[in-house]
Amino acid sequence: MPPRQVRTITAYTGSAVGSDAVYSEAVRRLAVAIAQRGIDIVYGGGKVGLMGVLADSALHAGGTVRGVIPQSLVEGEIGHPGLSSLDVVDDMHQRKNAMAEDGDAFVALPGGAGTLEELFETWTWQQLGLHSKPVALYNVNGFWNPLLDLLDHMVEEGFLSEKLRHSLVIESEPEPLLEALTRWQPPEPKWAK
Repeated sequence: MPPRQVRTITAYTGSAVGSDAVYSEAVRRLAVAIAQRGIDIVYGGGKVGLMGVLADSALHAGGTVRGVIPQSLVEGEIGHPGLSSLDVVDDMHQRKNAMAEDGDAFVALPGGAGTLEELFETWTWQQLGLHSKPVALYNVNGFWNPLLDLLDHMVEEGFLSEKLRHSLVIESEPEPLLEALTRWQPPEPKWAK
């Protein structure tokens, strides 16, 4: 099977930088690796937290970064003014739909509740066969390990199939992550006949 074409990565990440500088450095390295491969980034359009680190690092490395942000957050003055493009939409639902449509792959970087919400919605859509794109966790400093333990518990308790659990790409370094996205094969949808 030929490698999957990944021209645009939809990135989900935090509006905070976290309590350890390891997160900012890891996001910077990933952004540079994405830009060096000529892959575009679409993300939530913010200039704050790891969102800002991601955008600034990719732009500095010559990458293309598109932001999608609801008007309410632009009014809160967190929109990034220096992106390749910034689309202002009416609400969060439009934001998430635009980001999902544009991405060839989805990567959740360290973040908070919003990152989790975006990750699980996108991954659920994959499981239901609404898209056949890879969903990945950038597991910086073991950030996602507690979540992975929970997912394993869901498998053990019969609420998540092992096949779907293993459809999630998990890598802690930029190059293996990007390579895994090109090799990924979709699982059979949960309700396939």
